Formats: sequence, C-alpha cells, structure tokens
Amino acid sequence: MKIRRILATAVVAAVTTPAVLLSVTPAFADDKPAAQTQQKPSIAELEKAAAAAKVVYEQALAAENTAYAAVEAAASDTAPLAVEAGLARAAAVEAATAKTEADQKVVDARAVVEGLPDTATDEEKAAAEAALSEAEAAATAAGQARTDADAKAAEAGKALDDYRVDALSTLHGAQQATKAALADKNAADEALAKAKEEAAEEGEGGEEGEDCVPEPKLTTVVKGLPSTVVAGTKVSFTLRVTNGSDRTMDEVLPFAYVHATDRSGLNDIDDLVHLQWSSASSSTWKTVDNEHYMDTISPLKAGAHADVKMRLAIDASAPAGNGVTFVAGDYFNDNGTCGGSPDLEGYEFVIAAAGSKPGKVDDAKPGKTEPNTSDLKPQGDASATPVTGSLAATGSSSATSQLALASGAALALGAGAVFVVRRRKADSHA
Repeated sequence: MKIRRILATAVVAAVTTPAVLLSVTPAFADDKPAAQTQQKPSIAELEKAAAAAKVVYEQALAAENTAYAAVEAAASDTAPLAVEAGLARAAAVEAATAKTEADQKVVDARAVVEGLPDTATDEEKAAAEAALSEAEAAATAAGQARTDADAKAAEAGKALDDYRVDALSTLHGAQQATKAALADKNAADEALAKAKEEAAEEGEGGEEGEDCVPEPKLTTVVKGLPSTVVAGTKVSFTLRVTNGSDRTMDEVLPFAYVHATDRSGLNDIDDLVHLQWSSASSSTWKTVDNEHYMDTISPLKAGAHADVKMRLAIDASAPAGNGVTFVAGDYFNDNGTCGGSPDLEGYEFVIAAAGSKPGKVDDAKPGKTEPNTSDLKPQGDASATPVTGSLAATGSSSATSQLALASGAALALGAGAVFVVRRRKADSHA
C-alpha cells in the first residue's frame, strides 16, 4: 500500500485540571506549516547533483590510488632517497671502521715510544715520536670523517623518513576525502532514488485519482477500560472496530496510542505506561509503540465488527497522574479507495499511586473537543499553523502493507496546555 501524501491529526491538550487530560479532534491536512515549507529539488536537479557527486568520488578515488602508489614507492629500497640513505649509512660504517683502525695505530705507536730501551739512539727516539704524531693526526682526521659521515647518514635517514611520512599523510588525507565523497555520492543517489520512487507513486495515484475520505461509520470503541488504574497493575479491555457502512472494507487497520502525565500535567510519564494488544491468532502481548497500526482486519464486512484484546500496564514507579488512550481506524480497499475515522477517540483515566484502593470505578468514557489553536504560542521558531486541508490521496495496495503513525513533537503552551501533531506516513506493514 503506497500512501504518497500526509494524513495529519491535530491533538489539543487541556491539562490544567486533573479531570481532563487531553481532548481530541482531527484535522485532515494537505499542507505543512509555513515554517516547514521548502521547495523540493526536481528530479533533473537531483540527477545533476548525483552525477556531480559521482565525478567527485571518482576523482577522489583516483587521487587515493595515486597516493597509495606513492606510499609503495616510498617504502621501496630502490627509491632514490632510500638508495641515498643506504649509501650514507655504508659510508658512516666505513668511517667508523677507519676511525677504529686509526685509534689502534695511535695505541701501537705510543707503545713503541714508551717501550724504547735506554740504549735507543736519538734517531730511533725521533722516528718513534714522528710515527706517534703521524698516527695521532690520522686518528684526528678519521674522527672528523666519521663525524661528517654520521651527520650525512642522519640527514639522509631523516629525509627518507620525512618522505615516507609525507606519503602516508597524503594517503590518509586522500582516504578521508574518498570516504566523504562516497558518503555524498550515496546521499545524492538515495535522494534521487527516493524522488523517483515518489514520482512513480504519484503517477500511480494520478491515474486512479482516488482520495482518502473521512468515514464516520468506521468506529473504534473502547470497552472495559477502568476510569482509574493503580500504578503497578495491569487492566484488560477491548477495542471494538465496527464497519457501520453498507460496503465491505478490504483492509481495516486499528490504531491505539497512550499518553500520560503526572498530576501537574507538565511532566510526561509515557515511558512508565504501556499499552499492549494481542491478535486472535496469537496470545502473545505486543506493546503499542505509538508509531504503527496493529494487525490488519481483513476484510471487515458491512455491519460487522471485530474485537482486539488490549491491556494497559502501569509501572509501580509511576506517580499519580492522568492518562488518555486514543483509538482510531483506517481502511484501504483493493480498488484504491481509502478512508478513516474522522476523529481520534480519547478515553481518559486517572493513574492512582501504587498501593491505592480505588474500589469499584466506572469505565473510562470517550471525549472529543474542537481544538482552539488561535492562542497557541509554540517554543522557539516552530510554527503554530493549524492543520487543515483534505484527507490524503493514496494508490493501490498489497495485503501486507500499512501506514505508520509518526509521533509529532509536543510544544509547551502557557499553563500546561500541550499541542501535539501526529502524522500518518507511508510504511511497510510488518
């Protein structure tokens, strides 16, 4: 089932007294608030952007390959700087050997001088002294040669290291650029694919020309939900969906949603309140996630009804407060027609503190109130444009599809009032 336009429902809260948590009325919307409206790019523009992103990615990938080749070249022993560094190291080793040999000649020459006998002639003494001086000069020269060779080897080694580090750094930068370019390319491709899909769906809808319509004869009624529920307990009740029209509805999708606050009405305690349901084919309890329909009722004949088993569980840690369970239903036919409950029914209940003994209580009653959005003052820059318009257009469906119901953000309104916008959007029925 492909729903290409937004079905919106506005919920206005009046929580300044504990007796009434939320009052509900719908507005089927075809328009977005002015603050959220923006011009969508055309498919041609998205194709151009995707092509440009592809070019950038290919260029980045080529640059990365070049950088990788440079790293491999820098790591090779045959690289010019590697050869130069190798020669410098070899020269340093030779200079060190020469220095060692020269130092040994000094030691030997000094030993000759010191070992001359007393009977040595002046000529012998002079010759020994000259040999020592010559050895010392040679050792000094060898020491300087070694120092110079070590310096050249260190310089050549540093040049090689710097060359290799630069090559690795360039490769890292190229890899990051490729990663970013790929992300941009994927985003551009995804945006283009989504736009084409939406265009195709719009084309299907344009051929059929069918619009979803409000159907007041599709009713959802809660039976057996107590008006007071004690924290730490579970209560069972029933959601009855009735087709009061004179025609069969091929697929009916019931929806339920729970919201709760503490007594002040300002503090949300939704995470402590759990609405659950089970199907006729399974006794397993499934938690309503406030975003999806429950199992499809298929079909629901004219005048017939179907019951969904429901259960409300409230954590023992929940404070005393107030809650409301909203219910609604939508239908979709194989011929593309569709519609839904024109109102969300809100069944209000009181949350009593854990351990309370409320005694016998009446069942929760539904309540509907026309919303008054003229005095809404949303926080920040969000628009408070009322939701108006017509029920959204749809296309044909398959038996395994559904609409998802996405929760909108709550805006603080003065002394505890809350304005909640919820949108039903296209999604696969899981």
